[in-house]
Amino acid sequence: MATLYLVPTSLGESSFDSILPANNTQIVTNLKYFIVEDVRTARRFLKKANSAIDIDTLTFFILNQHTSPEELIGFLKPMFEGNDMGVLSEAGCPAIADPGADVVAIAQRNNFTVVPLVGPSSILLGLMASGFNGQSFAFAGYLPIQPVDRTKALKKLENRAYTENQSQIFIETPYRNMKMVEEILQTCQPTTLLCIAADITLSTEFIKTKTVKEWKTQLPDLNKRPCIFILYKS
Repeated sequence: MATLYLVPTSLGESSFDSILPANNTQIVTNLKYFIVEDVRTARRFLKKANSAIDIDTLTFFILNQHTSPEELIGFLKPMFEGNDMGVLSEAGCPAIADPGADVVAIAQRNNFTVVPLVGPSSILLGLMASGFNGQSFAFAGYLPIQPVDRTKALKKLENRAYTENQSQIFIETPYRNMKMVEEILQTCQPTTLLCIAADITLSTEFIKTKTVKEWKTQLPDLNKRPCIFILYKS
């Protein structure tokens, strides 16, 4: 039975040796079929993983927001023919805040073996370093873009942090990070705790937990930096 490997990628320009096990390189070196979000970045990742890989002999299937359910089933044709495949995320772990989950669901329904490989997850790494509740947490993904809806979402997450004793994790598009922080500081209670985790695993990594009140006077520049936000009760 063919195997679907979920292959984590780096979260930025960081050393592979520090974030990815050697076993991952051995596995991807032997794969000939990949499901990816972007072929260019996938090729770059694989070449960095092992420069000996002949990229031109590989087959890539593109999975993004425009991919139809019918196309997804076709992507797994190599597996039905007995070939192992790999799923690559743009950054971090496939199927976590990532369209790869749809492919995994199809593989599971068809009784293929699914193997998640070890690698960096900004969501978990941010939570680990926050000092917040790691027994109960929720990942809300991207919050609404419209200001009114986003304010409601922030208040809802803050309320959950207090009433359910639950860490609330969410993300934003890097170029909108500063606007997100401004809204958090305007919306949430002064004593609510906010962890900002940016550039995780990179040389510029920044992870700090402060109250909303404290952040108002010590806000870092988060523009265009991959960032995780976590709210928790004081």
